[in-house]
Amino acid sequence: EMKGKCGTNESELEITWLEQAYTLKLFFLKEGHNTSRGQEAFWRLSRIQFTYDTSERTYFKDAVNPRKHTASSHQLSALVTPAGKSYECQAQQTISLVSTDHQKSVQLLLSEVRIQPFDIAADFVFSEEHKCPVDQREQLEETLPLILGLILGLVIVITLCVYHIHHKLTANQVQIPRDRSQYKHMG
Repeated sequence: EMKGKCGTNESELEITWLEQAYTLKLFFLKEGHNTSRGQEAFWRLSRIQFTYDTSERTYFKDAVNPRKHTASSHQLSALVTPAGKSYECQAQQTISLVSTDHQKSVQLLLSEVRIQPFDIAADFVFSEEHKCPVDQREQLEETLPLILGLILGLVIVITLCVYHIHHKLTANQVQIPRDRSQYKHMG
């Protein structure tokens, strides 16, 4: 079950499953700051709250002291994206949360994410994507060997062409012997 609140500067997405045994709330903020280029706006994931019930038996078997717990983030600044764009990231990202159950470590693993909490032009339509730094780096790592291979191939072709042209131009010239002992046969 999903629901949310959309505002101009604050938005919230709430996802619940297994009859509300698990609830994930994502809080977004839209902010602006002054730069040398003027006012720039961006949005970010500002807070996460995850509520889980250890008495639910699907994921927790034989839990000690089963009850509801809450894990949340503090002063989070994730998924930072320029205003008017959607955030896209195929790579896996990990966000650690602090739980009320001190025996449990809670981590939120995000992968294949596409989200846009503000400036939505139409239902089910994302604006231009802003790729996460990990995806940008992976794309560069994939294309860099291709670019270097093309440059190396081009250098080899140019070198062979220059050698071929030089060989054609010098092939018809009379070769003057450099060894003086061969001069007596000339003439």
